Amino acid sequence: MPEVAIIMGSDSDMQKIAQCFEIFEEFNIPFEVVVSSAHRTPEETKAWAKTAKERGVKVIIAAAGGAAHLPGVVASYTTLPVIGVPIETALLGGLDSVLSILQMPSGIPVGTMPVGKSSGINAALFAISILALSNPALSVSLENYRSVQSKKVMARNEKLQKVGYKNYLKEFGEFK
Repeated sequence: MPEVAIIMGSDSDMQKIAQCFEIFEEFNIPFEVVVSSAHRTPEETKAWAKTAKERGVKVIIAAAGGAAHLPGVVASYTTLPVIGVPIETALLGGLDSVLSILQMPSGIPVGTMPVGKSSGINAALFAISILALSNPALSVSLENYRSVQSKKVMARNEKLQKVGYKNYLKEFGEFK
């Protein structure tokens, strides 16, 4: 039974948030992934959102680009927390998506993630932090994950201090 549901308005969004799936797999969190459009399949989207809770879903991640109505539409049909993931667009680089998701009317909240590479990762980690509120083991796993992240940063700084910024740039030209 999935604890998290991920819905995308188009299958072309899948590559842009693929790291979201990897995070859930790393934390052993069952999830489902569906493609359903707020505009092209509104009745199916409505039915999916209305039945999410009875399927065991506790958090929904909705990814959409452009007009990016999907997160808001989904949120209007459920009281589950909805995390909106804006997808980059060719026209405005995703700013249009961010603004669309951010501008929800009072009473129908959608948590909004950044556009770009970190969007799927942050959406997954935010969903996990919500689930961890009622799951002590998951809370410990999340704390451990963050500890590993901290250790990676400290190790990078130690290397930087040891070799100097010029050599560091030569060796690690691309940063993560």
